[in-house]
Amino acid sequence: MQRELEILSNFALDGTPVSMKPLGCGHINSTYLVKCDNGNKYNFQKINHNVFKDVEALMNNIDSVTSFLKEKTVANGGDPMRETLTVVKTKDGKNFYKENDDAYWRVYLFVDDVITLQVIENPEHFYYAGKAFGNFQKLLADFPASKLAETIPNFHNTVSRYADFERQIAENRSGRADEAKEEIAFAREYKWLSEQLYPLIEKGELPLRVTHNDTKLNNVLLDKETGKPVCVIDLDTVMPGLSLYDYGDSMRFGTNPAAEDEKDLSKVYSDLVLFEEYTKGFLEECGSALTKKEIELLPISALVMTYECGIRFLADFVDGDHYFHTERPEHNLDRARTQFKLVKDMESKLPEMKAIVAKYI
Repeated sequence: MQRELEILSNFALDGTPVSMKPLGCGHINSTYLVKCDNGNKYNFQKINHNVFKDVEALMNNIDSVTSFLKEKTVANGGDPMRETLTVVKTKDGKNFYKENDDAYWRVYLFVDDVITLQVIENPEHFYYAGKAFGNFQKLLADFPASKLAETIPNFHNTVSRYADFERQIAENRSGRADEAKEEIAFAREYKWLSEQLYPLIEKGELPLRVTHNDTKLNNVLLDKETGKPVCVIDLDTVMPGLSLYDYGDSMRFGTNPAAEDEKDLSKVYSDLVLFEEYTKGFLEECGSALTKKEIELLPISALVMTYECGIRFLADFVDGDHYFHTERPEHNLDRARTQFKLVKDMESKLPEMKAIVAKYI
């Protein structure tokens, strides 16, 4: 750890580090828990430059958003050091430290007395996730999202994603397109989903907002005693986008009790109990901040985000598994089938989903 301690010495910590150990189970960045002699704790991270090419833009996004959230939290009488991430600057005032062209580091203040959950153990957990991400949207409703950098271009541009899908199917670099004829036909039949949200930005029918883009349950810190949400974390994919992206993607992986690569498709469905719990929490927090059009499109956003994920898995399968990590030859095809089964199930439940949304407006 000597090298890491030398790098850490470039940050303006309050206290002298006395210990450092690996922290968390993330797959992208390397994270360490640092404890100081005065009791202060910090998250020390090496940023994965292979994933995040423009670290300066990434950190400027995070710095801008967390600073804005702190102001809102103070105005609301909350604890700004606990209810949002705190970026610790370097001694020369920067929000990250560049060791060399391939090594970038950052530090956050550690939020204590919290837990994270990897799976939904009871419906209340998903309700609290909805409240956390709804509050995130509410607090950032008047943030000028256009000022944020698009660190992953066209991330949820479904029109562009569908064009990429058709190009990869035509190229068929793996020669496996014939193995996925049924799935390719499904993707083409449901192309209309790719045109439901993104084009409305250009038409001015949906407002550009700050989006988290990784609204998993384990990206919410919950109070150790009460279980209530404290803070939204993992802001690496914060970008300008639609509130519907975050809501829809939460429903994609949160309401399906089966694994994302489940082979037994009879286990794959959207649990409307969980759909209602998340929707209730989300709209309790940000319902008044959303436009009528955004609220109207909440149910269909779940299908759109699920469909988008499905065509990405399918395209990668036909392309030769270059993007998503796989553990078996048909892994991406299995993932695509799961998403498409979920799309069909959600489509059959749209009237009920709309009724649930209407219930909490």
